[in-house]
Amino acid sequence: MATLLSPDTAPMRIDTTPQPMPALSAKPIEGSRYWSREFMDREWEGIWTKSWLIGGLAAQVAKPGDFFTYDIGRESILVTHGDDGQIRAFYNVCPHRGKRLVMEEEGHSKRIACSYHGWRFTHEGELNFVPCPEDFVGGTPCGKVKLEEVRCEVFASFVWVNLDPHATPLAEHLGPVAPQIAGYRMEQMHRTHWVTLEGDWNWKCVQDNFNESYHLPFVHPQTRFVMEQSYKDCQFDLYAPEGHARMFMPGSRPARSLRGHTDTVLEMMAKELTYWGLDPEDFRDDPLRTREAIQQAKRKLGADKGYDFSHFHDAQLTDHFHYTIFPNISFSLKPDGCIWLRADPHPTDPERCYFDMWYFTWFPEGADRYYSYSMGEEVDRTVPVPHKRGKVGELSCGPGIDQDVSIWSEQQKGLRSRGYKGGHLAGQEARVRFFHDTIDRWLGE
Repeated sequence: MATLLSPDTAPMRIDTTPQPMPALSAKPIEGSRYWSREFMDREWEGIWTKSWLIGGLAAQVAKPGDFFTYDIGRESILVTHGDDGQIRAFYNVCPHRGKRLVMEEEGHSKRIACSYHGWRFTHEGELNFVPCPEDFVGGTPCGKVKLEEVRCEVFASFVWVNLDPHATPLAEHLGPVAPQIAGYRMEQMHRTHWVTLEGDWNWKCVQDNFNESYHLPFVHPQTRFVMEQSYKDCQFDLYAPEGHARMFMPGSRPARSLRGHTDTVLEMMAKELTYWGLDPEDFRDDPLRTREAIQQAKRKLGADKGYDFSHFHDAQLTDHFHYTIFPNISFSLKPDGCIWLRADPHPTDPERCYFDMWYFTWFPEGADRYYSYSMGEEVDRTVPVPHKRGKVGELSCGPGIDQDVSIWSEQQKGLRSRGYKGGHLAGQEARVRFFHDTIDRWLGE
């Protein structure tokens, strides 16, 4: 049965104090971690069956009778909204003969019925109908048999599940990151994009990538016109023992190192500047001033445009506050929108995974349409969001994420090479090292 996190996770100003650096290992990050079936099996038992994972959105089970399914590795989880108002999670399997109960990704029904022998269950997991009840030794199994329940909590608009019945509460797992996420009030945002790619790479390639910004100048060269890229101007924090990390990167201005590209900077920032009542030409003498000017404009005009920025730092109004949640979640958070990324393991192949991109938009009060700067397009909350599924190259995850996706297939091949000896990490890649150290800790190494 789902529970909500305690009141101390209510929206609050984020404490941006740098975190103390935990001790990190110096051993090689072996390539076999990305292709070994033995290592994949150890991850399944040591991490995936014990971690808090985001299965879906609370909005998908908003009313009694609503349900959705979440496939993770070798398991399928069924999340339901019961007639008693509670959200619950169960293994998506009939206790009679083992057939999966629900094939649909999401929907609404009066009951949960097995298509094999007709057993029916309530959304609370109770068996309430079987054919030929008199044919069972000891009488009907109704009232005696239930679906196997899975730990479930609701937080920040997400339904989180954990296959370990003895796992620590979600609030303890998230630790100091929970109130920081809560501050963005994601329950007031609307999902406007839903893409799932079947990738030909190990899931850790994804989390490694979003645990460092060292690649930005080369994979995302266009970002230097609208955000800082140098690690010297950014902040990186590691949360031990939870295993999570965060990064703050100045945005709404070009990188300090950028010179001689004022026209491109002002062109790329024109929509944001004009939306907040600023003239791009006023910053031709010094484009670095745009960040502070946009912060001030948002403070001045935010309420009139339907925003409440009162509990945000000035930096949150322009900068990139990025979090990685162990084991497989990445958030890039802003007051008006959030890119959410998840990398789930493939059930049988360590060199494949499922990569999800959800984009959430906070629409100004009274507005149904809004220009999403991260997605580079106008979004409409009145249009149902289709779930787009495909393989790499078939679908877009947005201009920025597509650039990340373009790297991982070739990286997976290189990690297979005899020439790869475990890497040489820069200091700004400490989050990658911390991520793998956390994996080893969960695996008992």
